[in-house]
Amino acid sequence: MKNFLVHNEDVKKQMLETIGVNSIADLFKQIPDAARMKGLNLEDPLSELEVQRRVKSLAAKNKTGFINFMGGGVYNKFVPACISQVAGRFEFLTAYTPYQAEVAQGTLQIMYEFQTMISRLTGMDIANATVYDGATACAEAILMAVRISKKSQKVLVHKNLNPEYMRVVKTYAWAGDIEIEVFDNLPDNLADYACVLIQNPDYYGEIRELRALEESLLIVCTDLSTLSIIKPPAEYGADIVVADIQSLGIPMNFGGPHAGVIACKEKYMRQMPGRLAGRTVDKDGNQAFTLTIQTREQHIKREKATSNICSNQALMGLWVTLYLSVMGEKGFRQAGYLSAMNAHKLARGLADKGYKILNDNFFNEFAVDVKDAGKFLAKLKENNILGGIKLDDTTVLVAVTEMISDEDIQLYLEGVK
Repeated sequence: MKNFLVHNEDVKKQMLETIGVNSIADLFKQIPDAARMKGLNLEDPLSELEVQRRVKSLAAKNKTGFINFMGGGVYNKFVPACISQVAGRFEFLTAYTPYQAEVAQGTLQIMYEFQTMISRLTGMDIANATVYDGATACAEAILMAVRISKKSQKVLVHKNLNPEYMRVVKTYAWAGDIEIEVFDNLPDNLADYACVLIQNPDYYGEIRELRALEESLLIVCTDLSTLSIIKPPAEYGADIVVADIQSLGIPMNFGGPHAGVIACKEKYMRQMPGRLAGRTVDKDGNQAFTLTIQTREQHIKREKATSNICSNQALMGLWVTLYLSVMGEKGFRQAGYLSAMNAHKLARGLADKGYKILNDNFFNEFAVDVKDAGKFLAKLKENNILGGIKLDDTTVLVAVTEMISDEDIQLYLEGVK
């Protein structure tokens, strides 16, 4: 363990002599005194036991135990305990995403299984092995559509896209000289646009009736957990499907790390960014997995690459693969059914109390009209309930998942009297 010890005075002296200075202070003499810190305002050092006591006392100040009705892209979902135990094994848990020559067969197989599961959920032909998050998935899909169309730098984006996603999309578009038009109703001249991006269910939870677009590519941003019940985007004509995968067994984690994914029709796969794992056989005829499709430009000639995403969220993809495997089709559908049932139960209860529900069709998230959103949420918080997201002075976005019980719903309704 000697290599992990702090340098002693003899070692420091040898190092200084080697580089030709007399003291550590001489290393920094070129920095003016006025620019130097005079020291750190730190308390005296503590023993390990004292540190534990201090941390526990600080942690005790946190207020926990809230009943969570917040959503807007990050959801409080049930995560089986075994997932963290497997995903936390040293074979998987690494801050570095390995490249082709270094990727173990187990990691490649996880990527392959993840892609297969996403393809089955969305109904699309092929999916990649994750990108950073749902927002960048939307932006990358737009760049992908522009490359495919080769005819237009104009793109339509529905106004009810998650506002965080919208900001990222506009940033990517600005850098790529792509014109973004935000719309409510589709224009007649779709041939003038490379693609149409619509979130379904949208940011407000509304499930939209969509159709295939003959003149333009249709990109659907979806919540994958809703596909436990509602029909997959491929069935209503999606060309590209994007999503954030947090709702599939990834904890909220204070907003991250999460991950995104892109799926598409097979004919567009060479324009799809991110990594693709394929299955083949080795020279002995045994099953083997490898990264495939990508060209060298993806990693070494960025200006020619389909994306400048040189890495991915492989560990988050593992979480999703484990979640779907453990839950199974039956458990996945049951979680979706409970979420939808509880959401509609709460919405009916609020409507009975005179609140206006602003959605016609929704899965597990809806917007409610209130007189004063700040007071509405503050009153619920007094009862340890996070009642939703304030959209404006009179509108609150409420999300309900399988983690919410009948008792929780009753507490919510009692809290808004």
